[in-house]
Amino acid sequence: MQINAKRWMTRLLEVWLAVLVMACGQPIDDSGKRGDGTTSNRSAPLRGPGGVAVISAGEYHSLVALPDGTVWATGSNGSGQLGDGTQVNHSVPVQVVGVNGVVAVAAGTYHSLVARADGTAWAWGDNTEGQLGDGTRGDHRPTPVQVQGLSGVVAVAAGLGHSLAVRSDGTVWAWGDNWAGQLGDGTTTDRSVPVQVQGLSGVVSVAAGFSHSLALRSDGTVWTWGDNWVTRHPVPVQVQGLSGVVAVSAGAYHSLALHSGGIVWAWGDNTYGQLGDDTREFRSTPVSMNWVYRAVSVAAGYGHSLLLMEDGTVKALGYNEYGQLGNGKKGYNSLEKVQVQGLSGVVAVAAGIFHSLAVRSDGTVWAWGFNSFGQLGDVTTSDRSLSVRMWMQGVKGLNSVVAVAAGYHYSLAVRSDGTVWAWGDNAHGQLGDGTQSKRLVPVQVQGLNGVVAAVAGKAHSLAVRSDGTVWAWGDNWAGQLGDGTQDNRLVPVQVQGLSGVVAVAAGVDHSLAVRSDGTVWAWGRNSVGQLGDGTQDNRLVPVQVQELSGVVAVAAGAEHSLAVRSDGTVWVWGRGWAESLVPVQVQGLSEVATVAMGVSHALAVRSDGSVWTLGRNYYGQLGDGTTRDHLEPRQVQGLGGMMSAAAGNYNSLVVRSDGTVWAWGRNHYGQLGDGTGTNRLLPVRVQGLSGVASVSADSFHSLAVRSDGTVWAWGSNSYGALGDGTTSDQLTPVQVQGPSGVVSVAADYSPSLVAPSDG
Repeated sequence: MQINAKRWMTRLLEVWLAVLVMACGQPIDDSGKRGDGTTSNRSAPLRGPGGVAVISAGEYHSLVALPDGTVWATGSNGSGQLGDGTQVNHSVPVQVVGVNGVVAVAAGTYHSLVARADGTAWAWGDNTEGQLGDGTRGDHRPTPVQVQGLSGVVAVAAGLGHSLAVRSDGTVWAWGDNWAGQLGDGTTTDRSVPVQVQGLSGVVSVAAGFSHSLALRSDGTVWTWGDNWVTRHPVPVQVQGLSGVVAVSAGAYHSLALHSGGIVWAWGDNTYGQLGDDTREFRSTPVSMNWVYRAVSVAAGYGHSLLLMEDGTVKALGYNEYGQLGNGKKGYNSLEKVQVQGLSGVVAVAAGIFHSLAVRSDGTVWAWGFNSFGQLGDVTTSDRSLSVRMWMQGVKGLNSVVAVAAGYHYSLAVRSDGTVWAWGDNAHGQLGDGTQSKRLVPVQVQGLNGVVAAVAGKAHSLAVRSDGTVWAWGDNWAGQLGDGTQDNRLVPVQVQGLSGVVAVAAGVDHSLAVRSDGTVWAWGRNSVGQLGDGTQDNRLVPVQVQELSGVVAVAAGAEHSLAVRSDGTVWVWGRGWAESLVPVQVQGLSEVATVAMGVSHALAVRSDGSVWTLGRNYYGQLGDGTTRDHLEPRQVQGLGGMMSAAAGNYNSLVVRSDGTVWAWGRNHYGQLGDGTGTNRLLPVRVQGLSGVASVSADSFHSLAVRSDGTVWAWGSNSYGALGDGTTSDQLTPVQVQGPSGVVSVAADYSPSLVAPSDG
């Protein structure tokens, strides 16, 4: 039989293009290990107690159906296969629009399928071969369309250019590319609407490979059709020698079948040892995987295989160029089964062309392997040889937050449970997650709990725990971490010799702490006396600031420091308007409640709610309608009822008692949040924010915590400092995204005396 030019070109691409779809349904045996009180096979995925996600891995994209019936997608989107109405790649999951009540998902090479609880099937993405089943072909669909003429659908599968569905009556229907007979209707004619696969009944699940298809019948037999390399089968034929099968999976050129006793059978391509028989020999009939017992699910990718074991661990074998075996190595293929490291309690697995997915019993989704298109959903495009958690941050934002701090292109948040979360630039380890990878959405700072306050400097971070100890991480070239060294720290270390601390502040390269006895301690860079100890010597551990007592709040700038005493007076030291190695009083200020400091200007909020400023005024950061410096305090006109303040390098923010936020100064990146990029010499209101409890500002971006515990950000986002999963600047506030599974609750907000500054 002749094959036209298009078919030959497709064949030439086969070594690079492949797709795997996890067979729908958790495998069971007659002892009822599914845990649903039955011993019946199911063709649609079951959700465990409280609901677990259903997953599928395509070529370069991933799909996740959540227990609420919504579908989320991440990765490559050139054909609209993410279903969000765009053709823009995403490295964090985005919600598929227009579908709900989803019970099964299937990710093909460039298209996606779902089955809804009402029995309808929906598809989106590439439609070159009619694989979307809506009666058309050739046009991409970036949003779901209904597959025509199908009802009672309980399971779906997607290949390179063809699609499959199982109906509740046990029949199988197929549409799309059919050059090798993969539609099973006895022809090689492409179909843009579903046709029935011939001679099959009692089917409970299906799987689609590159150009072949598999079906599992309720009697435990397996049937296959389509391309077989040497021959083609346009109608189903039974796979010989198999019985008692409870799950099947189709890779690019190999197939897997799981026996009810936990044994795995494999056949087809074995170039990388993916069949598990300790050889690399092609197998045209099933062979038993050596030394595999008690498997409960299988998944086949391009050249690798995944086995979910009864104890909740995952084993992998075969091709490992991109780390898709999850054993911490890349480029080392394995004929032997290796355990995916760091994963336990797994309930489902799926394999894409070069990446792998798993769902744990706690509902979290984990991924590893190739990630150039963001298909791992971890907000990066870096390959992973160890599993990373997929961020389902679109579901819930970061919440229960009681304080925020804006650093130089990065951000921190303290939640009411005492944990600290960070996002943005991480070149010096300032996010405290043990890496130096920037993060576009929040990650948890490692090893910290019981935190009551956190602040961000230029590239170092500080946190105060409820026991009065101080912890630090990030850049440490000048000793600003206070641990006695100049070594950068990727996770928190304790600041030496400090106890009873109630507040902290971080400058560019120095740090401050207030103890419960009212004394102030400082460490780090001291070239111009910013530590206030009477010297210009850098300090690797805290030293006491001279001649200060009764202090209740501090703030740190680039090369100077401020303190507020309990009598409402303000004291300053270092380079600036003071030029002093020890604290001197700022004249003309009294009854001050809190202070904030930029690189060369300061804000003070008095107990009567008025705001006062002094210092440099290049961009109007003093809020007096001019760009003239003034070294004596002046009141910002038109502002009253203010509760707190924050200062970036050249911009200022204040929160009023009515929960509104006002800003002025430099606005090149939209850090004032008024919808423009225009500098403001007088205060303007930040758009769209109400109910705000506190704010923090960096030179390039700003943060706000609302009384409901949510976090909002605006301004420069080139490093991901806004935490919205993108690197796009925002001229008005956007909500900071958060981890999956978090239930939003109102924060018990307690205002801090410290207004964190980036310096």
